[in-house]
Amino acid sequence: MDTPRSRIYLDHAATSFPKPPGVLEAMQRFVTELGTAPGRGTTRAGAEVQQVIDRCRRQAARLFAVPRPEQVIFTLNGTDSLNQAIHGLLHTGDRVVTTCWEHNSVLRPLWQLQQTQHVTVEVVPDDGTGLTDLQAFAQALQQPARLVILNHASNVTGLIQPVNEMIALAQKAGALVLLDAAQTAGHIPVSFHTLPVDLIATPGHKGLHGPLGTGLLLLSDRAVQQMQPVRQGGTGTRSESAEQPVELPERFESGNLNAPGIFGLEAALAMLPAPSEESGELALTRHFLSAVENLSGVQVPGGGADRPRVPVVSLSFERITPHVMANLLDAHYGIETRAGLHCAPRAHAALGTLEQGGTLRFSFGAGTTEQELDQALTALAEILAAM
Repeated sequence: MDTPRSRIYLDHAATSFPKPPGVLEAMQRFVTELGTAPGRGTTRAGAEVQQVIDRCRRQAARLFAVPRPEQVIFTLNGTDSLNQAIHGLLHTGDRVVTTCWEHNSVLRPLWQLQQTQHVTVEVVPDDGTGLTDLQAFAQALQQPARLVILNHASNVTGLIQPVNEMIALAQKAGALVLLDAAQTAGHIPVSFHTLPVDLIATPGHKGLHGPLGTGLLLLSDRAVQQMQPVRQGGTGTRSESAEQPVELPERFESGNLNAPGIFGLEAALAMLPAPSEESGELALTRHFLSAVENLSGVQVPGGGADRPRVPVVSLSFERITPHVMANLLDAHYGIETRAGLHCAPRAHAALGTLEQGGTLRFSFGAGTTEQELDQALTALAEILAAM
């Protein structure tokens, strides 16, 4: 094992790094040259800030095929988007159907509503292959459900779930559908055209390459009619009224927006290549998985290179815990990964990795190179041999 070499960042599922050229410059320009709160004045600087925010909203609307830009709601992150959707749609006694692959950003709001508003939650199990059991999902929808929440791709395994089939079943049952696109937005095509859901929630800082502190909640026409705001306050409009404005997007955007973050997100979206099912990141993922198959004492929960996925891979080991492996990779090779439960305990329970403390996750981004992955594979082999 070596002393640390140059940094190899393989934790893009947590947040993309480095950000594209232009993101920092856009944020810096807001902070150093403009600096005014959007929607709170009539100055030239304020007008320019509003133009960038409006442009970002239009770019997101085009990317996700949102009916109108006003139906793009800026949030703080993916968790904030999911909380607005979940708390804004569910009422006392409602029933929700979701899956074992969900992040705590879904599981914890639902648990809270179970305790406080007697919301009934049914969690559909896996089918033993890393995917949701479609037969069990169809059975769960035999009873009326207000909302179905679907994880598009697991942040543990990277496997793309059979959402097309599940969306069709949910629509037939008359349920609203909320899609958590945290691991798919920016990596593969995600839009209201390709996936006829009611809401899409995503952070801005992962596959969309924006800064931390940004998120999007995308609303269909049906969601606009049914979702209630979960916070109220200043919007810069209708200040004479005690009631929250009904107009979009102000209805769901109380308080000052994260203008520096939105400046950065606008720059990132402007440079984002069209998401593709055959991106370079996915080719690298298959390369990595094919090589991992030759390592002794390594398992790939959720399966190998031939399955539809995003650039996320989890590994478990026979003779070493994921946390120890992550520390060795970082300390001796400068390779940054993520060990643990990844805020998805039910996913690890389904995969059988909960008791061992989860898995070691590798996740790749636009700047990841084949050379970096080969260095990671060599490091894994050296550590395993030393064991």
